[in-house]
Amino acid sequence: MPVLVEDPWDVLEYDFPRTGTRSEQLKFLLNYAVLAPSGHNSQPWRFKISGDEVELYADRTRALPVVDPDDRELIMSCGAALLHLRVAMRHFGYKSIVRAFPDFSEPDLLAFIRLGSRHEPSSMDHRLFDAIKERRTNRLPFAQRRVPEPDLQACETAVQDEGAHLHVLRDVHAREALVDLIAEGDRIQGRDKRFRRELAAWIHPNRSKSHDGIPGYAQGVSTVLSYAGPFVIRTFDWGEGRAAHDRQLAQGSPALMILTTRMDNPIAWLEAGQGLARLLLAAQDAGLSASFLNQPIEVPRLRPRVAELIDSTDHPQLILRMGYGKRLRPTPRRPVREVLSTSSFSMMYR
Repeated sequence: MPVLVEDPWDVLEYDFPRTGTRSEQLKFLLNYAVLAPSGHNSQPWRFKISGDEVELYADRTRALPVVDPDDRELIMSCGAALLHLRVAMRHFGYKSIVRAFPDFSEPDLLAFIRLGSRHEPSSMDHRLFDAIKERRTNRLPFAQRRVPEPDLQACETAVQDEGAHLHVLRDVHAREALVDLIAEGDRIQGRDKRFRRELAAWIHPNRSKSHDGIPGYAQGVSTVLSYAGPFVIRTFDWGEGRAAHDRQLAQGSPALMILTTRMDNPIAWLEAGQGLARLLLAAQDAGLSASFLNQPIEVPRLRPRVAELIDSTDHPQLILRMGYGKRLRPTPRRPVREVLSTSSFSMMYR
C-alpha cells in the first residue's frame, strides 16, 4: 500500500498503514497536513520524522519578505498544517501530543507532534477530517444567502478552541469601515513595485506544472488570460481596479470576520494558524466557503485601524469573508517527498 502519493489531493483514507510502523503512519498522515492553506500558496513548511514524532519547521526559503516581513503569515501557515495533522491523527484513532517551540535556540523548529495513545474518534473528529479534502479557498463572489447565526457561533468556538479569537462583524457600520480599509490596502499595495513583483512570482498560468502558487483558475481567469496574469500584475499599478473589485466582493459577502490573538509573537501566530485551519474545516463541514482579504493587516499603518473596529486590545491577524460558493478545483500542492527532510532542517541551511 502506498504511504505517499505524488499529488496529496489523491490520498485515499483506506490506504492508511494501520499495521505499519509509526514512521510509516506519520508519513501517510503528512499527506493531509500539506493540504492546509498558506499565503500565496507558498507552502512554507518542512517536516522530519523521528520514530513516532514529527518535527515541524518553518521553511524561510519560501518567505514573502515584502508582504510578510516578520514571517507572521508564514508561521500561521505552518500552524494550519499542524492542525490538519492533528485532525488526521484523531480521525485515525490517535491522540496528538504537541510541544510548540521546544527549543528557542532553533527558531525554525516550530513544534514536535507525536502520535499519542489510542482514542475513540468522535463524530466531529471524522467530520473535520472529511472536510480537509473538500476545503478550498474561494476567491469568487458568494451567493446572496445569509449565514445562520448558529454556524457563525460554531466558527467562533472553533477558533477559540485553539487559543485565538474570531470577531464576526455584525454591525453594518463596522462592516463598511472594514470594506474601506480593504480598498485602501489594495491601493497601497498596487502602487508598490516590490509587492507587485513578489505577488507575480506566485501567480501561474492554468496549465503550469508548478506544485505551488496560485493558478489563474483559482481567481476565475481563463486559460488564455492566465498567461498574461504575472506580467500584468508585475508591470502595472492595478490598485484602483483591485480596490473596486474587492470592495464589491467584500460588500457582497454574507459574513466578514477578523481573527485575533491576545499576543503578537510567534507562539500566538502558530495558535492563530491552528485556529484558522479549524475554522475553515468547521465552515466547510457546514457547507460554507471562505477566502482572505488581509490587505489592511499587511499594510502596517492600517493594522491598528482594524483593531479599532472590534474595540479590542487583541492583535488582528487575518480578515476573512465567508458565504456559500460553488465547488472549485483545488490549488496544487507539493508532494510530501518534497517537504520531508532526512536531517535537521535548521542544520541544512546553516
